[in-house]
This record gives sequence, structure tokens and C-alpha cells, in this order.
Amino acid sequence: MGIIVLLIVGGVIGWLASLVMRTDAQQGIFLNIVVGIVGSVLAGLLLSPLLGAAPITSGAISLTSILVSLLGAIVLLGIVNLLRRGSLR
Repeated sequence: MGIIVLLIVGGVIGWLASLVMRTDAQQGIFLNIVVGIVGSVLAGLLLSPLLGAAPITSGAISLTSILVSLLGAIVLLGIVNLLRRGSLR
């Protein structure tokens, strides 16, 4: 059951990050899920210890963990845009 929740929350986080970075038209639902989950993992490794929040991949879903995961997904999309186009957009 935890993996299903992670996929749904990861998809929503990836979709919101793609809306913020204006890459929603280029991505499908699969890429939104991948961006959301990878961004959540990166944010869980890097930002969660600094902020004292539990990562979303641990199963603890709270407002701070969702915001940290969203920030990680936005940063991931920014890095991908920077490498692909040479600009953050």
C-alpha cells in the first residue's frame, strides 16, 4: 500500500513542479511521477536532515515533507532544464 501512495504523491508533486517550471506540456504522467519521486528522494537525502523533517519516502506524509519534496522536484527540473537548454527557463 505504501508504494501506491508514494506513486500518487510523487505524481502530484511532479505535476506541481512541472507547472511551476513551465514544463508541463513536455511531460506526461509517467515523467511527472519519476520527477516527483526522484526529487523527493534527493530532497529527503539533502534537505530533510537540515530541516528536521521526515522524508516522504519514509512513509511519513506531512506538510513539511511535501513542501521539501516539491522543492527537490523543482530543483531537479531546474537542473535538467539547465543541462538540456542552457537556461533555467
